[in-house]
Amino acid sequence: DEAKELKRRLNEGALPVPIKLVSQQSVGASLGKASLEKSLKAGVAGLAIVGIFMILYYRFFGFIATIALFIYSAMMISIFKLSGVVSDWPITLTLSGIAGFILSIGMAVDANVLIFERIKEELRDGRGLESAINEGFRRAWPSIRDGNYSTILTSMILIWMGTGFVKGFAVILTIGVALSMFTAIILVRIILQFVIGDWIAKRLWLVIRTDSKKK
Repeated sequence: DEAKELKRRLNEGALPVPIKLVSQQSVGASLGKASLEKSLKAGVAGLAIVGIFMILYYRFFGFIATIALFIYSAMMISIFKLSGVVSDWPITLTLSGIAGFILSIGMAVDANVLIFERIKEELRDGRGLESAINEGFRRAWPSIRDGNYSTILTSMILIWMGTGFVKGFAVILTIGVALSMFTAIILVRIILQFVIGDWIAKRLWLVIRTDSKKK
C-alpha cells in the first residue's frame, strides 16, 4: 500500500530531487511461509512452557492462570480471523504480529505473577483465602495498570509514527496488552470466585508453597 501511494504521488508531479535506492529486501513466498510457521510453533511452545512453569510454581493458581492464557490466545486468534470480515482493516498475522502477540503473553503472565505474589503475602499475614484474593488483586492493580498503560502508550506512538512491520507489531501488541489485562484482572478473578471454597481453604498447600508459609 505504501509503495502504491508513493507511485501515485510520483506520477502526480515530478519531485525536485533524484530518487535513490537506499535499501531493498526480498523474501520468497516459501521462505516467508516457513518463517511464519516456525514462529507460530515457537509461540505455541512458549505458551506451553509458561503454562507448565505457572502450574509448578503457583500450583492451583497457576492452573487457573494457564486456563486464562489459553482463553486469551483463543480470543486473539478469533480477532485475527474476524477482523477481515467485520472491518475494512484486517489484522494480518505476520512475523512482527507474532512477536507482538508473544510479548503480550509475557505481559499477561507478569500481571498474574504480581497478583499471586500479593495473595501469598496476604496469606502469610494471616488473612483468610477469600480476603487474601480480594486484597491481592486490589494491591496488585496499580502496578499492573501503570506497566500496561505505559506499554499501550508506547505502542500508540509506534502506530502513529511507525511504518510496515513496526506498525503491525505495535497494533498487535496494543490489542494483546488490552486483552491480557481483561483476562488477568477480570477473567482470572471470576474463575477464582467460582472455584474457591472451603475445600481449598483447608488445603493451602495447593495455592502456596509449604516453605513460604509464615513460621
